Amino acid sequence: MDSKKKLMNLNLESKPMLLLFMTPLLFSACGQDNYKMEKQITQDLSYNHDLDNNDNFSPDDEWLVYDTRTEKGGIGANGKIEKINLKTGEKVVLYELKQNKAYGPGVGAVSYSHTNNEVVFIHGLLNCTLDKPYEQWRRTGVIIKDDQPGQPIFMDARDISFPFTVGALRGGTHRHEFSGDGKWIGYTYNDAIMKKLEDSTGLTHNLRTIGVSKKDHPVTVAESQDGENFSGEWFSALVVKVVPNPVPGSDEISRAAGDSWVGHSGYLNSDGATQRARAFIGSAIGKNGEQVDEVYIVDIPEDITIPGEAALEGTETNLPAPPKGTRQRRLTYTANNKYPGCEGIVRSSFGGSMLAYIAKDDHNIKQIFTISPWGGEAIQRTFHDSDVQGGIRWHPKEHRLVYVWQNSLVGLKIEDGKSTILTKPSQNPPKNPVWSHDGNKIAYNRMVSKNGNTPTMQIFVIKM
Repeated sequence: MDSKKKLMNLNLESKPMLLLFMTPLLFSACGQDNYKMEKQITQDLSYNHDLDNNDNFSPDDEWLVYDTRTEKGGIGANGKIEKINLKTGEKVVLYELKQNKAYGPGVGAVSYSHTNNEVVFIHGLLNCTLDKPYEQWRRTGVIIKDDQPGQPIFMDARDISFPFTVGALRGGTHRHEFSGDGKWIGYTYNDAIMKKLEDSTGLTHNLRTIGVSKKDHPVTVAESQDGENFSGEWFSALVVKVVPNPVPGSDEISRAAGDSWVGHSGYLNSDGATQRARAFIGSAIGKNGEQVDEVYIVDIPEDITIPGEAALEGTETNLPAPPKGTRQRRLTYTANNKYPGCEGIVRSSFGGSMLAYIAKDDHNIKQIFTISPWGGEAIQRTFHDSDVQGGIRWHPKEHRLVYVWQNSLVGLKIEDGKSTILTKPSQNPPKNPVWSHDGNKIAYNRMVSKNGNTPTMQIFVIKM
């Protein structure tokens, strides 16, 4: 790749409100020597070991957790959550639905807590049948403690019977992610009541949005005989407002996804206090009526039990509403760019001062950009001559990124713009990279086949 001089704005975690200086930096050519040694951790080629772009390292970095879904069956047809020891290769089944069917219940998309030896994952409703299968609006979050395998703790309560219950949701939570301090879990969400309304009216109501659950606040729901309603150990609320038909040119959105926590426990606001937040991709409508996906952020109050403008629990015609104190803001405005739009999971640096995402440059090439949680101009961080493929993850303690480009893992130092190719390009690209808590290892998936058999997803690790 040609070297290019670029002016880059250096954001430092400790100076969130200051535009420090602009300095010319030489973006170095990607080094293609001294590839990291790749160690294949999983060896059983008979099934998949899917990291799923989640937080897979145990707090002590000794284990990796994953699901075993197939490409065809997906989460609904998968019945097992496992972990593997990086040193010994020992596998432990944390949870298994031995009678799982193709229609569900299904489990998958598992993440470790950063602070406790426990995992959270998607669990389809236990009453799944051929006529009522696993669906986006028929799933919940389940926690398993390492020392209590097979004993599910239902995180988010579910109540689809009017009148609904404050602190319970009504459908499906997905891609659960612990906050850095372990006190919260964030996720995307689809609502069963809105799906039912959409089916009965023919109008759009089943909109994807974002919710959070807070620890140590159980919610009791009168459990129904049909298994649709149940209690949960965490208090849950939706925090992002979506509408079916956003006003063109406004900041309204019809979809929210690609979300993650900002910082370890938030970012520094104008008062110097830590503000908890989630960053995400929101689907807005441009002035000419075209959809444009932009980066948004939502500030989340510490107390999510206080209603805002509408009912926390929702109504028969409206989604559950965000609690008082939530603040939803648009950060990027790419609608007027030559190639508008943003994509991927929005990933935050450890202190919360930079949010990384993928967008196209003026040459129609997908690059990595960052933007501050306070808004302002986005900064282009990569200058490749072909698309960044995805997989953006931050180092847990430094301003460094890893991502996938040209079927290789690539490391990028934000301060000097230097990038290094970490793994040798291969026919089957690395995917789902995740950094260990100590920053010394990166785990990822790659499809592997032997003797012409169907490839399966295996786990690899490199040391940094």
